[in-house]
Amino acid sequence: MIKRDATKRSQHSDKARSAQPDHYAALHQGFGWQVDEYFNIAEACCSRWARPGRGSQDAIKRIAICAHRTAAKSTFHTYLELKKAADALSHVLAGLGVQRGDRVAIVMPQRFETAVAYMAVFQMGAVAMPLSMLFGPEALAFRLHDSEAVVAICDESSISSVNSVRAECPALRTVVAAGDASGDVDYASALAGQQRAFTAAKTKADEAAVLIYTSGTTGPPKGALIPHRALIGNLSGFVCSQNWFGFDGKTNARSDAVFWSPADWAWTGGLMDALLPTLYFGRPIVAFNGRFSPELAFSLMQQQGVTHTFLFPTALKAMMKAYPEPGRHFKLKLQGIMSAGEAVGDAVFDYCRAQLGVVVNEMFGQTEINYVVGNCAVLWPARAGSMGKGYPGHRVAVIDDEGKECAVGVPGDVAVNRFDVHGHPDPIFFLGYWKNEAATRAKFTGDWCRTGDLAKRDADGYLWYEGRADDVFKAAGYRIGPGEIENCLVKHPAVTNAAVVPKPDRERGAVVKAYVVLAPDLIADRARQSVAGSQFDAEIIAMLQAHVKTMLAPYEYPKEIEFIEALPMTTTGKVQRRVLRLQEEERFRALP
Repeated sequence: MIKRDATKRSQHSDKARSAQPDHYAALHQGFGWQVDEYFNIAEACCSRWARPGRGSQDAIKRIAICAHRTAAKSTFHTYLELKKAADALSHVLAGLGVQRGDRVAIVMPQRFETAVAYMAVFQMGAVAMPLSMLFGPEALAFRLHDSEAVVAICDESSISSVNSVRAECPALRTVVAAGDASGDVDYASALAGQQRAFTAAKTKADEAAVLIYTSGTTGPPKGALIPHRALIGNLSGFVCSQNWFGFDGKTNARSDAVFWSPADWAWTGGLMDALLPTLYFGRPIVAFNGRFSPELAFSLMQQQGVTHTFLFPTALKAMMKAYPEPGRHFKLKLQGIMSAGEAVGDAVFDYCRAQLGVVVNEMFGQTEINYVVGNCAVLWPARAGSMGKGYPGHRVAVIDDEGKECAVGVPGDVAVNRFDVHGHPDPIFFLGYWKNEAATRAKFTGDWCRTGDLAKRDADGYLWYEGRADDVFKAAGYRIGPGEIENCLVKHPAVTNAAVVPKPDRERGAVVKAYVVLAPDLIADRARQSVAGSQFDAEIIAMLQAHVKTMLAPYEYPKEIEFIEALPMTTTGKVQRRVLRLQEEERFRALP
């Protein structure tokens, strides 16, 4: 059941969409991959921009990294500085015995030295292994040991954690310490002693460049081995999702793009969707090492003149709640917003369009096959809540268990074919899972690479996310996708965020339960109540249940709502529904 005003709004959106240009079919059919036999990420993202005579901007002045600070002046680093530092670090690593193909762990936040480390490792032909500073000892030890990393580059945020697990990692010979950290080798003094240019290895496009470990939801984390060519495979999606990033959409002249995202450069979203593609186009990226907040996001974008960004739906929701009318407080230059990790939902979609002046482009991808589905509002109509369509160069479908494409409206597994619409190999694909051939084989059904994410395809080719295969559940015989209910709850002014999971029930198998983070003003009101679980709580719960009932089907409203201070989140901004689901199962088993 849908509210009448929502139906009107949908009809209005349909009319607006029909007025938008739709160049999707022409882009998709006319697109072709150009991947040379030899390709190196460091050459494409650093070296070529550091040479004199590239365009009208002198290489000495071209900014690569802007280190943003809230209480001090920002520091700007050019591509020439990046290249010289990377050359010096490559010499240091070579002196430490790092060879082509060796894994080098990079355990640092967004900072200039992190970008230097990536470029240094890539141009050596070694393999960069990004690790988050948020990893605990067990997570760090597993990845360092499994990858057989020979060197770790750390700063003050990670050095103690890495040192605490060194005894469990026999292959780890050396720790290089940057910033205020102290290790086997001091980064600053070691680089100062190396002033020579470095002769980069001539790497093939198919050679490994990055080893990133995926979350272990059903077992130990798996290391996805990413080749140099995958960056090329990313570019069509990056350019489209950022509304033709790198070029003025009207004149096709090089733009004044400035990029920023809070996404950690240790993750696919921060590395492959932010840092590397921005550097590929020779544009500046803002680095900020600090806690995210709506005020920080808006003030940083204003101060640095950010034109393009990647913001998780959770970040956008928080920004929407904190600043319903941001134009009253900040002057922004935004031209493109990409969002991924969770469904954005039409409340955030409408907010970005009305208040930020930009239609948010949702994107979908995985570490193994990144940046494959999404929207590009300037080239084809974006639909609120839709994942979008396969980006140019990628053949994407919804398939069943046998690998056959599902009919319109039938849920299935989102999958990407090894070959594009012209029959040419798609460069986006990972090489395989590190030391796990069985898992690599299981990822594929013929030439289709399965994502494990469920979606439906509509008649126009747009995909609509249904959730991870292990997030979708049945309640009273009905199939429930949590995203739609969560989006509905977040539209209510009383809700900051929400997560929906099944609660085991002896009679119905499971019922819909929502964990809700209340808006700050309601949290304050609730704290003033003398009794927890009081009439105050009951009234809010009834109000939210009624809200969902009027917007969705009767079987979708949450039979139970529990208030929570914060939802469990991954370090990449995704809600960990699995944590809440397991909690409900534990509670059920404890019942008499």
